[in-house]
Amino acid sequence: MSTNNMINTRFKAVIFDLDGVITDTAHYHYLAWKRTADGIGAPFDEAFNEQLKGVDRMGSLRLILARAPRSFSEEEQLALADAKNRHYQELIATMTPRDLLPGALAALETVRAAGLRIGLASVSKNAFTVLDRLGIRDRFDDVVDAATIRNSKPHPEIFLTAAAHLGVAPADCLGVEDAAAGVAAIKDAGMVAVGVGSPDVLYRADRVIRSMEEFDLSAY
Repeated sequence: MSTNNMINTRFKAVIFDLDGVITDTAHYHYLAWKRTADGIGAPFDEAFNEQLKGVDRMGSLRLILARAPRSFSEEEQLALADAKNRHYQELIATMTPRDLLPGALAALETVRAAGLRIGLASVSKNAFTVLDRLGIRDRFDDVVDAATIRNSKPHPEIFLTAAAHLGVAPADCLGVEDAAAGVAAIKDAGMVAVGVGSPDVLYRADRVIRSMEEFDLSAY
């Protein structure tokens, strides 16, 4: 991948998702949610975990609780969400720059070399912690996380907020996501969407790549 600053692109900013694009914390989320589900007797496996991709913490918990043998009060739900997050934080505390996905750092360097703004749009409330563990927090001009917004993906708010913070019109932004909900958010924000993963799942994306190693800024 070239980092030539003469890359021909019509965009002024690229906004990346975090989980599944820059790094893969999905397994950590899976382990933390499985502990939660097992503790309340709700069936949980990797196939069901796919439904939680791109969904915020309370939204994910509600999907799990729908399979539980009893209902839970709001207070109990908050306690379960907090317990899940504490376990997740214990797991991500072990992350290092080696946990960057292949091609992710090169993609950031390419975008920066082209003179574009770089944003992060993550529904994770632990986004800053993960960026610090990966050693790349200073690579982003702005980070929008769950604490910044009211509506989670697939609502476009997070990407619209990121564009506003970057001072760039949505139409001049390229969004990069690995989840269907995230791609929907990018498209509904009026941006061009790059999906990382399966074309069958990310069918709304303008272009789908198998991994960040295939990211090519000049292709869009």
